[in-house]
Amino acid sequence: MIEIKGMAFGYKRQKLFEGLDLYLEPGNIYGLLGKNGAGKTTLLKLICGLRFPQAGECRVLGYLPQNRPAGLLEDTCLISEDLHVPPVTPVFFERLYAPFYPRFDHAVFVEHLRDFELDGSKKLTELSYGQKKKFLLAFGLASRTRLLLLDEPTNGLDIPSKSQFRSALARSTAGDQLVLISTHQVRDMENLIDPIIILDEGKVIFQESLEETARRLCVSMEREQPTDGGVIYSDKTLGGYVVVRENAAGAENRVDLETLFNTVIANRDRVREVFGGAAAGKGA
Repeated sequence: MIEIKGMAFGYKRQKLFEGLDLYLEPGNIYGLLGKNGAGKTTLLKLICGLRFPQAGECRVLGYLPQNRPAGLLEDTCLISEDLHVPPVTPVFFERLYAPFYPRFDHAVFVEHLRDFELDGSKKLTELSYGQKKKFLLAFGLASRTRLLLLDEPTNGLDIPSKSQFRSALARSTAGDQLVLISTHQVRDMENLIDPIIILDEGKVIFQESLEETARRLCVSMEREQPTDGGVIYSDKTLGGYVVVRENAAGAENRVDLETLFNTVIANRDRVREVFGGAAAGKGA
């Protein structure tokens, strides 16, 4: 559904991507992780045609996004972190914009508005930042587009709303859809995003499922700082150290997203060795 080959892009004073490769398939909720400035938001904009590649190729649903074809626009929805809403009610907003999305589901939209406890009589400009975010997420989920791009969807949401969003996304996603979520709030996305993509220095340095990650890496809590050569990553925490090693014994374990991200960023070459080049080879 998304195929990027050798793509380059940068701004006047900053080169973001050089020879970027990425292939994403429907039926997944991908998590896009990276440090500040890694280009996560820009990548989402390139995918939906709001930015244009300077070299290489980006194809989405078989289209070149920079051409802004109708077939792509009606099947792609981007919910940006920067919220812009008109001074209209949710009902009027739906009347204006739902016709652009042929698969828009009114019943799902109403259900999400109810779950998010949004007042349908208020103008959107009168809502708080968190309420605006919930409204746009409700609309995006109801659009039923085959490609749904979410940029920091849990920013501005309170704790109950984050839980409601995770539940709504899990219920709303169909098998022919591809959801790509860019986030710093990895703990908010735990048990939801999978596979994981990590961007760094203009490259995809990791792209793998959590199941395969747990098969290759082993995370343990140890009281003393480890000194053996098998350590890929360790971090001081309350009560000891979080330690990541190769899962040579095939032990059952769970790799949380924060530990995975820190491990890949701190020791990408060793991670590449453990995965036999596969983790980075899908996108690097």
